[in-house]
Amino acid sequence: MKKIFFVLIGIAALTSFSAFKNPPATYTVSTDASKVEWTGAKKAGYHTGAFSLKSGSVTVDNGKLTGGQFVIDLASLKSTEPTGGERLEGHLKSPEFFDVAKFGEATFTITSVNYTSETNVDISGNLSIKGATVALKFPAVIRNADDKKFFGEAFFSLNSRLLPITDKYSMPDVQLAIHLFGTK
Repeated sequence: MKKIFFVLIGIAALTSFSAFKNPPATYTVSTDASKVEWTGAKKAGYHTGAFSLKSGSVTVDNGKLTGGQFVIDLASLKSTEPTGGERLEGHLKSPEFFDVAKFGEATFTITSVNYTSETNVDISGNLSIKGATVALKFPAVIRNADDKKFFGEAFFSLNSRLLPITDKYSMPDVQLAIHLFGTK
């Protein structure tokens, strides 16, 4: 009888401790600190630039990223090249590429996060751009997800042929670097 009593007390204690589990936290993306950088290579060289983020949020449960969404400001496209950047920006903002006059934003929505180690994850999600939705999967590193701040980064190659871009000279492989900061 004593054993049953102690087992019941143990179960009750575990149940009550799990009731005090922290609920998932939402972090608002810091648009001042976050950005998407890109590098596009071609036969005779490469181009570099960046986009700002308009908004976004990520959800963290017990220190682990579980979801989120962020909006990329396509109209903020900036070339980081020392010369000729204005011409490239104009071309990339044109209807053949991003058509920012018609589609000024792109949205990435996380559909799943798979932790491969304590800080490394595989993120799956949907990129909505120029009226089309493209499924993406890429590795990322969660550098911080404490009770006040979130910081994650992803470095990966994107096949631009997956995107609704009609320019026949578009670079097939674009390297992306996403730096995502959030606060509660």
